[in-house]
Amino acid sequence: MNTSDSIVIIPTYNEKENIEKIIRAVFGLEKCFHILVIDDGSPDGTAAIVKRLMAAEFSDRLFIHERQGKLGLGTAYIAGFKWALERNYQYIFEMDADFSHDPNDLPRLYAACADEGNDVAIGSRYVSGVNVVNWPIGRVLMSYFASKYVRIVTGFKVHDTTAGFVCYRRRVLSTMELDKIRFKGYGFQIEMKYTAHKIGFRIKEVPVIFVNRREGTSKMSGGIFGEAFFGVMRLRWDGWTRRYPKISS
Repeated sequence: MNTSDSIVIIPTYNEKENIEKIIRAVFGLEKCFHILVIDDGSPDGTAAIVKRLMAAEFSDRLFIHERQGKLGLGTAYIAGFKWALERNYQYIFEMDADFSHDPNDLPRLYAACADEGNDVAIGSRYVSGVNVVNWPIGRVLMSYFASKYVRIVTGFKVHDTTAGFVCYRRRVLSTMELDKIRFKGYGFQIEMKYTAHKIGFRIKEVPVIFVNRREGTSKMSGGIFGEAFFGVMRLRWDGWTRRYPKISS
């Protein structure tokens, strides 16, 4: 029985080229992690690959939650967070399926929380410069200045607010009012980090190198960044007016 205090949540839509490879890479690490795949009805058979691996090899540490259709990145993670909170996981991770996030960095994010006492560890592309490989320059600039914009508008000092490679302690997600998280695209990533900050949790950025996907199709769109851009002003207003939950002792 492969028990673990950690679950890695991987949202998928049409990731048949990557999903088995990323699962095996995570399970090949020295530290034992469990994986929960949140699949949004991938027509390419992504879910079938996961279920085959569950049945044949990883029944005690690989899990899947299937949803009908593309319902948004944010709602996928919220569903995964709730699933994890119903179990005994103490560290809950977000990670992409396409190897843009290196599985070998998972133990570093874990250590930032479990060993160093932080509540949130962010795999940051920008805390030590711009660590992005094989992205078009326009996309690098859009992402980098989006995070700069968040810092200016909100006063929130995290360098990579749109990062999707994150470790949360259980108490962060159990304290947050997850049903009040509004954004579905990359605004979701900003809102989660900003909310954790406003509640008072300790956040650390861990420098990582982000590598653009080699296989499959990117799900990024201008609308995703548009939501993040305009949503930041609403988050700033919330920061002035909203009563955030308190950290329980």
